[in-house]
Amino acid sequence: MQEERKALGNKYNMGESLRFFRRWWKLLAGVFVAGVVVSAIAAWMIKPLYKSSAVIFPTNSNRLSKAIMDYHYSLDFMDYGIERDCEYAIQILSSKRMEQAVCEHFNLMEHYGIGADRPHRMYELDMQYKSNISVKRTEFLGVEIGVLDQDPQWAADIANYMATMYDTLCREIHHDRAVSAAEVMDGVCAEMEREIDSLSQLPATAWRTKLIADKCEQLADLQTRNTQTRVDKDLSVSYKYSVDEATPADKKAYPKRLLIILGGSLGAVVVCIFALLIFARKEEED
Repeated sequence: MQEERKALGNKYNMGESLRFFRRWWKLLAGVFVAGVVVSAIAAWMIKPLYKSSAVIFPTNSNRLSKAIMDYHYSLDFMDYGIERDCEYAIQILSSKRMEQAVCEHFNLMEHYGIGADRPHRMYELDMQYKSNISVKRTEFLGVEIGVLDQDPQWAADIANYMATMYDTLCREIHHDRAVSAAEVMDGVCAEMEREIDSLSQLPATAWRTKLIADKCEQLADLQTRNTQTRVDKDLSVSYKYSVDEATPADKKAYPKRLLIILGGSLGAVVVCIFALLIFARKEEED
C-alpha cells in the first residue's frame, strides 16, 4: 500500500485531481470570491498615479566656440549628440544636483506628505523621488524623462522643469570649466609675451629672429584659443533639442486594478490549494 502511494506521488493522476476539486470546489470558489472582494477593495484604496514624459535630444557636447570660429574644425555643433552625449545627459538628469533642484522648486517633501519631524525624511524623500521619476535612453539616442504623480499637471510640470534645468546645469558645468581654463590661458599668454619681450632685448641675429617668430606664432595660437575659451565662458545656448514637451495625462498609469484583482484572487486560490494538499497529506499519514 505504501509503495502504491509512493508511485502515485511520483506520477500525476488525473482522477485524484478531479476528486480533489470535486471535494473542495465550494471552498475554493468561496476563497476566489473573497480574494476578488479583498483585492478590489485594496485596488480602489490605492491612489492613482498619472505619467507625463518629456523627450529631448542632447546636442553635441564639443566646444561650440571652436565649431563656430575654426573653419578647420570638422564637427558641426548643430548636429545631434552621439551616444557619449546621451550618456552625459542621463548622468546630469539623474544627478543629486538635479534631484535637489526639483525637490526645492516643487517642495516635494510637503507634496509627498513627508513630515519635517521624521528622523529619516531625506531618505524617504529620495526613495519617493526615485520611484516616481525615471530617466532613460530612447531607441534613437534621445532621453526620456518620465514622471509619475497623483496630480497630472504636477507630473507634466516636473518633467518640463527637468528638461529646462538640464540646460542650466550644463551651462554651469561649461562656465566653471571655461573660467578655470581662461585663468590658465591668461597666465600662459602673459608669460609668452614676457619671453618675447626678453628676446627682443638681445642682439639681432638670425637665431633670435627665428625664435621670436616661433614664439609669436605660438602666442597667436594661444590667444586664439583663449578667445574661444572666453566665448565658451559667456556663451548662452541650449544643450538639447526638445522633441516632446510633457503634457498632463488624462488617463492614470497606475494602478492596473484589473491585474491587482486577478492576481490577488488567483493568489488566494493557489495558497488555499497548497494548504489543502498539506492537510490531505497529513490526513493520509494519520
